[in-house]
Amino acid sequence: MIGVMSKITIWHHTSCGSSRGALEYLKSKGLEPEIYLYIKEKPGRTELESILKQLNMKPSELLRPGEKKGEELGLYEGASEEAILQAMSEHPILIQRPIVITEKGAVLARPKNKIDAIL
Repeated sequence: MIGVMSKITIWHHTSCGSSRGALEYLKSKGLEPEIYLYIKEKPGRTELESILKQLNMKPSELLRPGEKKGEELGLYEGASEEAILQAMSEHPILIQRPIVITEKGAVLARPKNKIDAIL
């Protein structure tokens, strides 16, 4: 049995199957996460830096592969971490999802069972 948590947040994109799967996974465990629609709400640079630190990732590791906007901006051809971070703050579609955050940490929930590590 999972203990009661003060807060669970999912960075969610409604049209993403992996994101929907992670949300359902949380709900199947009796959890109701706060849903952060990051595509609409556009996380700022400071927020992105914070989540990257929690994930222990570099911007290039959180960059969604094969995204058209990333190709247009040349992000897959040796772009600097700074350029990738800036692009993510301007075009959140470039951020891999879903990201789940609890008081125990944050994970890129691919596959969704990675969530268990922070519950």
